[in-house]
Amino acid sequence: MESQAIITASLKQDTSPAAVLDVSNAQDFEFSSAGDTASSTISSRRSSMSSFGSNHDHTTPLELGLVINALQTSLTEQQQTDEQEQEAQLKRKPTSATCTAQAELSEQAATVLPSTTFRSKGLKREQTVIVDYELDHGVNAVTAATTPKERSTTGSANVIALDHVDLKSVKPNSLTPREQEKADEPILNAIHHLFSNRFMKAKRIFEEHAETDPLHALGLGSMAFLKALMSNNKHSSDNALKVLMSTYSIATAQIDNSTKRNVGGTVVQFLSSYCNTIKFSRGSGVPTKVAPAKPKALETHKVNTIPNGILRAHIVKAEACLQMAILYLLQESITGYIKCGLNMRRAYSSYSVVWQEYKRMGQLHNEYIDRDTISGIQFGIGAVHLVLSALPQKILRVVAAFGWKADKHLGFALLKLCLENRRARASMSSAMLLAYYTTLTSLCPQILAEEYTQPAIETLLDAQKVYPNSTIFLYFAGKTSRLARNLSLSTQSFVYSIETSKREWAEVEVLHMCNYEIGFNHMMNNNWQEAAAIFQGLFKEKYWSQPIFKYLTGACLDMMGQRTEAILAFAEIPLLMKSNKSSSSSNKNSNTHGIEQYILRKIELFQSSGYQDMSMTLCALEYMYLFNAYEFMQVDQLEQNLALTDYALSKILEAEKLEYGIRTTELLPETPPPAYYDQRAALLLIKASIFNAMGRYHESVIHLNWIMDHKEKITTDNWIVPFAFWEVGITSWNINQKARAQGFWEKALSYTNFDFEYKLAMRVNLALTKASELGIVDGKAEQALSREYEEYEQCETVHQSPCGSEILEAASDYEQEEEDEDNDKKEDDDDKSSTKSLNSDSTAHTVNLPHKIADKIEQVVDQLRLNGSKEPTIAA
Repeated sequence: MESQAIITASLKQDTSPAAVLDVSNAQDFEFSSAGDTASSTISSRRSSMSSFGSNHDHTTPLELGLVINALQTSLTEQQQTDEQEQEAQLKRKPTSATCTAQAELSEQAATVLPSTTFRSKGLKREQTVIVDYELDHGVNAVTAATTPKERSTTGSANVIALDHVDLKSVKPNSLTPREQEKADEPILNAIHHLFSNRFMKAKRIFEEHAETDPLHALGLGSMAFLKALMSNNKHSSDNALKVLMSTYSIATAQIDNSTKRNVGGTVVQFLSSYCNTIKFSRGSGVPTKVAPAKPKALETHKVNTIPNGILRAHIVKAEACLQMAILYLLQESITGYIKCGLNMRRAYSSYSVVWQEYKRMGQLHNEYIDRDTISGIQFGIGAVHLVLSALPQKILRVVAAFGWKADKHLGFALLKLCLENRRARASMSSAMLLAYYTTLTSLCPQILAEEYTQPAIETLLDAQKVYPNSTIFLYFAGKTSRLARNLSLSTQSFVYSIETSKREWAEVEVLHMCNYEIGFNHMMNNNWQEAAAIFQGLFKEKYWSQPIFKYLTGACLDMMGQRTEAILAFAEIPLLMKSNKSSSSSNKNSNTHGIEQYILRKIELFQSSGYQDMSMTLCALEYMYLFNAYEFMQVDQLEQNLALTDYALSKILEAEKLEYGIRTTELLPETPPPAYYDQRAALLLIKASIFNAMGRYHESVIHLNWIMDHKEKITTDNWIVPFAFWEVGITSWNINQKARAQGFWEKALSYTNFDFEYKLAMRVNLALTKASELGIVDGKAEQALSREYEEYEQCETVHQSPCGSEILEAASDYEQEEEDEDNDKKEDDDDKSSTKSLNSDSTAHTVNLPHKIADKIEQVVDQLRLNGSKEPTIAA
């Protein structure tokens, strides 16, 4: 039980990172690993993955298993403590019938451990958590059903808002670095509470000075930001943007008030540093040519430095813009990308001001800048580089905000340095690294799994030394376990994430978010009944998108053989779409819009045949393909899906034989000739992807060739052909034809206006970046990349973006909304002029390559031609 004591000690030490989660003896080792033998065996194939900048060797699945078992013991003790407290309350109040009934129900729910409740009864797990939520908040089942208004008022304490901010009351910050660190100790405690699941304690600390201090306001904004990411809800996202904008205004007001009182050398130095921000940011994206001032000059005040309070406010201002940029980026729309770029530009401008001062102070920076501000600059610039390095050229052209190239290696270095220093942004650095590793590996597991899975595990284990039962890091434990193909451990981690968030601020959001991941895990395990139950529950709770969850419910029912129930579920989707459009709360720029349009076209295709052709389409397997599920599945499940695909293909063959048989006996029959090109192409693409996931790459060649032979006849599902080019590239990459793979991926980028276009662009960008790092160059790919780069470099401002008038209109509208203060207008003008100066000579280095016509390819895909065209070639 020593591991329990270590966890308890770590919870009591709010600011100490010394707690370590380990195994003290052989008995504890046997106890903790007994339940994970099967999981360790399944994941052993991934245990030898390369370590990214690590000095220690871990046994991957076993370490994660120890963490989960220690958490199970901790949760059991917490439940026992809750039961004892409830019994004590009953003894003190034996006459209250209502309290007695609620206590009995609470005891009943608490005695069921997640490991025994879940398994094949996923819906009961969800219902149990919801019942506990209602009891913990004083809402019983009857009042919840009859008086929804009362339920909403009980959650009013969870609302985060900064509505009544008087910017005139924001005072200048004249504290020295050491005084500032002392004053910010409550902030460090609040951050520890936030990542230790004590959300309401963190919220109360942040609220104390949120209307006057930028860092307190940023704490509230970060909480709203995390809630928006978890809820996938427009209202939560709008609220987070509103709070972060208030934070931006508070930080700007403090900077303005400070500079007004110090009209002299400090202002001159500040303005000169600001005007040179983007000029110094060429190349690596940070000011690298800033000469450190001499120590004697600093000590004798011959060199004017920006006060620490102004630098601190700049970091808060930049981080608020960074979080707003991420929220806009996740909207996956043209307008969202433009707003992302404008906010990213603002963020980097403020970060550069502080970075120049940091470099200019040299080794004496700790005497002039507090450590939490240094932590902020490390986190901020590192995060900006990682985010932008993952974006494809299609998105960067729309953003069009920078004249420098993002450096992901610099981003990794700064975030890891921030993490090692264990100051205010260390926890956010861990979360950013985990989000980067898990998101990018999920997008492109075929290329990045071996590189990023091990670093994700090591980052997770490092975070759990300080936060052993953090809801946030348990969620990432579930995502990381999935990358290691350990779906049982992944599901267990998500269940414990739900458990640790009970009776807290983001309980419902965590419940919904983790239940979706659990349902997706069930789909990958071919547990269709459990998945359908979870998706139906999320549909009733109105989480994320009702049409999507109704579609997933119907898809799982169809896989169970319940065709009638599946058709009834699909029939509801068009009505749900109409209600969403008419609803004032709908958001056409939401990240669900693309998926919903794909689903609607799929339903319309079914309805056109009276649902007679559903046997030729596997909706669940198609959805899993689009989200790269096959790369995380075991061989047994892949074999089952392969058999289902063959069965669906046989149905197409039967229909074709029947229809051609009619044409041999009747003259000019009314029945048109069979044309199941879309259905067959989708099934063959799924089959090829399964073969690639199983390592049987040569068996996928014939199926991909068929798609390429008939690509002009695939007219309904316009996403199939570009995704087929992606899959051809994966096949080529794994049969030692990596140079040719680049050409196929570039061909995929030449298609536009299809479902999941930006998702595929992200995948291709990651794959091409990896190929470039390995030094693999293909002539055709280099030519295409040169054209893409030339267009991007020639796009000097947002007004020259090739996206046309839509971008101009959206950008001008957004800038008009945000230009409330003269200082903001000046910043935007400086940014645009600096970007122009950067791009004026950028095309001088562009490589002009001669145009080449691709020869006929003779091996993997004989019929495929690379014509270098940038226009869509999907035939009507």
